[in-house]
Formats: sequence, structure tokens, C-alpha cells
Amino acid sequence: MRAAATTALQIRLRLPRADFVLDVDVWLPGQGISVLFGASGSGKTSLLRCVAGLERAQHALLALGPEVWQDDSISLFVPTWRRPLGYVFQEASLFDHLDVRGNLQFGLQRAKSASGALVLQKAIDLLGIGDLLARRPSELSGGERQRVAIARALATQPRLLLLDEPLASLDHARRQEVLPWLERLRDQLHIPMLYVTHSLDEVARLADTLVLLERGQVRACGPVAEVLAGGAALGAATTDLLGEGLGALLRATVAERDARWQLARMDFAGGSLWLRDTGLALGQSVRLRVLARDVSIALEQPRHSSIQNLLPCVVQALEPDAHPSQQRVRLRCGASTLLARITARSSYALALAPGQSVWAQVKSVALVE
Repeated sequence: MRAAATTALQIRLRLPRADFVLDVDVWLPGQGISVLFGASGSGKTSLLRCVAGLERAQHALLALGPEVWQDDSISLFVPTWRRPLGYVFQEASLFDHLDVRGNLQFGLQRAKSASGALVLQKAIDLLGIGDLLARRPSELSGGERQRVAIARALATQPRLLLLDEPLASLDHARRQEVLPWLERLRDQLHIPMLYVTHSLDEVARLADTLVLLERGQVRACGPVAEVLAGGAALGAATTDLLGEGLGALLRATVAERDARWQLARMDFAGGSLWLRDTGLALGQSVRLRVLARDVSIALEQPRHSSIQNLLPCVVQALEPDAHPSQQRVRLRCGASTLLARITARSSYALALAPGQSVWAQVKSVALVE
């Protein structure tokens, strides 16, 4: 996927590692969150450090729009301190001798901009840390420290924000505390973010663009919904990397709330799905994740079943799965795509074929946003 050159983040580089060579050539959009996903040791953090200038790659061309940070063809290398970027590490790395206000002022001093105070105040408001300003880092929870670290990075007025597994050191409760604030940054700020994680939950919730890395190689790169849905064009490596995370990511709207049964109807481009009512307002936009393993297929509309989410679909394609006993069935449901992971034996028994009308039985749906 190539973004417009005027706003794109262009990354082309090679960097030898102990047991592989990081070899990347991608264009990423100049907005939203681009997520680098892969197993530990796949090269995600090394790639982020190269973009920041903390490591110097070979045969590199790094540019954000018209601004070039490294171009080995002309021996150009802009040092980290001159690159307009913010960097958030796994650990918050705040100054213990300063309170939160002092830590944020440090970031503001780096910006050296007349509008810096306004930018910092916006970051404080977006991240909800106004009541923490007088506290020392030792008095903050892990989630609060990370929110302060993100605000400090934003205070420098970066044109690119780099986040290296910012939730990895937090427990589940603290991760759930920080995730909504990251969503707010994605939706309300107009700066691109490059985000490293090995959590598919974070991918589904935050990513606009997804880059799959394996041993330093880019296995897939594109809009998150397309990459999570796999497909023959992306190759078998994508299926292996995503594993049980393969499936559909749907953008939906809260359309109805059933007070009697405590359910909410989510409408998407292809139908409706009923989920547990979590109190979301009518009209709110959400992301829904339907894993391939949670979709089964029937040739006729089921009449007596505990599964309530039944969708008429058309078989688009039959694809091999990671194990020969299984098959992936790509289904077209209105304007959306669903995946079903079934046994090859079931596919044969149903005589499934492209163009065939079937019913998708969705056993489970996850509300990820």
C-alpha cells in the first residue's frame, strides 16, 4: 500500500542483526496509527529505532513527506535531536526528581515554539492528566505514568509519534485504562503514529494500517481489516503470523438497544450483529472483531439454534489453511467480508464452491472499541 507521497512516511533500509537482516521497504500513511506487529525478535523495535535515528541502517531512505531524515545515496543522516518526532518507550522513563508538571515542561522546552503551551494543554486534556500535575512519578500508577510520558512526547510538537510497546509493562487493568486515551489521540490528533506491539488485541483496537514483520521481513502491509482477513494474495506467512487472530474487523454503528435482554444491535455494511449491551450510545461508531474460528456455515437458514447472529452470504473463495485438515472460506456479506475456518471434510460434505449462497453462523463477536 502506497500513501500519497506528500504525506507518506517512507521507510527503506537494511540493518544486519545477529540472526537475520532487517530489510524493509514500505510507504505508510501520514495520518492515523500504523502498527508494526510480529513476534519478539522480529525486528519491530530495531525498525522504530532506525526511524528515530537511534540506529543507523544501511542503504536507507527515511522521509516524512518532503522532509528527508536519511538518504544514503547522498550521505545524508539527520541526527535524532533534529528529527521532529516523539518517542514513547515501554517504560515511562520520567524524571523522578520532577513532578508531572516539571516532566511536561521539559518536553515543552525541546519544542521552542510560541504555541507550545497551547499544544501541551491540549495533550493534558486529551490524556486526562490535569489532576496529576503536582504528583511525582513514584506516586503514579503504571497507566498514569505512560499517559504522562505520551503527553511529554506530544509537548515537543512532533510530526511523528513513535510508541514502542507502551502497554507491554502494564497489567491487564492498566492496559484497559490507557487504551481509550490512545484511541482519543488517534481520532483527534492529526499526526501519524508508528506503534510497536505483539498484541493482536491492540492491533484490532488501534491500528489503521498494519505491517506484519517476521525475522526482519515485511510479510504484509495494508489497511488493518484487509491484513487481518489474510487472503491468498498475502501468502501463507500471513496466516501463520496471525494464527487464531485471523478474521474480520468490521466498522459498525450502535443501532438499537434491547432493554429486556440487555443486548445491543450493531449495524455494519452487510447486516447486523447482536452483542451484550455495554451502555454505548446510539449512533456511536465501533469496531467489531469476528474471528474465523467463530464462524460456521449452513446451506439453509437455521430455524432452531441458540446462535442468534445469522447472516446471508455468498462464498467468495476457498483457501488452504495452516493445517491441511482445515480450510478457510471467504464470505461476502453485503459490502463486508467474513472468514470461516472449517474442516476440509465439512467443506467437501457441503460441496462449497465460489458463488454459492450460504448462511454464516457467528458464534462470537468481540467489541474492541
